[in-house]
Amino acid sequence: MTMGDRNRAVISVIGRDQKGVVARVSTYLASSNVNIEDIEQRVMEGLFIMTMLVDLSDLATTLDELVFGLRRIGEEIAMEVTVRLAGGPPERKRVAVLVTREAHCLEELVRAREAGTLNGDLGVVLSNHSDLEPVARQHGIPFAWSPSTDKTAHEDFLLARLAEYRPDLVVLARYMQILSKRVIDRYPFRIINIHPSLLPYHPGSNAYRQAWEEGVRVSGCTAHFVTEQLDAGPVVLQDVFHIRVGEDTLDDVKGRGRALEAKVLTHAVELYLNDQLVVKDRKVIFRPGRFPSVAAS
Repeated sequence: MTMGDRNRAVISVIGRDQKGVVARVSTYLASSNVNIEDIEQRVMEGLFIMTMLVDLSDLATTLDELVFGLRRIGEEIAMEVTVRLAGGPPERKRVAVLVTREAHCLEELVRAREAGTLNGDLGVVLSNHSDLEPVARQHGIPFAWSPSTDKTAHEDFLLARLAEYRPDLVVLARYMQILSKRVIDRYPFRIINIHPSLLPYHPGSNAYRQAWEEGVRVSGCTAHFVTEQLDAGPVVLQDVFHIRVGEDTLDDVKGRGRALEAKVLTHAVELYLNDQLVVKDRKVIFRPGRFPSVAAS
């Protein structure tokens, strides 16, 4: 790592709350002649999260030594300490998208990419059907598919293609298959799914039909991390829509839900790609301020 003409950095500290964390980090920074320009911190359910914006202009050591020292402090206090330079935009992450036949979530991700709100590269679309190949190809995204009639063979295909692309995040954009442990374990808390209900209500298949038949007046969708427990992973985002009981048809409910799915999933992906969330103790917690204006200043 070299300083170049970039003289500010963002330091993040995450871990179980304990006394003296701010003092420990601040003292080390002061000893390295690093000035703290801004600091935000919070404690949620015993989890301490802190973000610092620091000025490296008068740094008394090398940047590598500073990073090593902060990581050593993190190890000593059992906390995760990371440093990124703030002189430019964060490094873009690699995204793989898994789909089946419904295009609405994939199309919304593409729209976000084209609008510049998706800080990541949609590098490959993988499927168990060929239906969405034209959508992917139209937007210049490589597409490959393998039937899921043989689940083991299909997952072999997925794992091989994902290993080639090396994604930071796998997005299930209405991918209508249940992933096995061997896939989930390869990408722990790096697979985000969209489920068509307000989990934990109406898990599994036919969620909109369940809501419609039960006469509920509010339904919604949930973006969550995938774990071995079906539809039970840490929730990233949820949003709702209303059902006019006795007036709305099942197709009305599905149409309203699908429009919301695309938006909620895309927003959850944006949060992940912008490093705005962290998973601790199987809960998603949003980081304090990420100083979004730094790169543009």
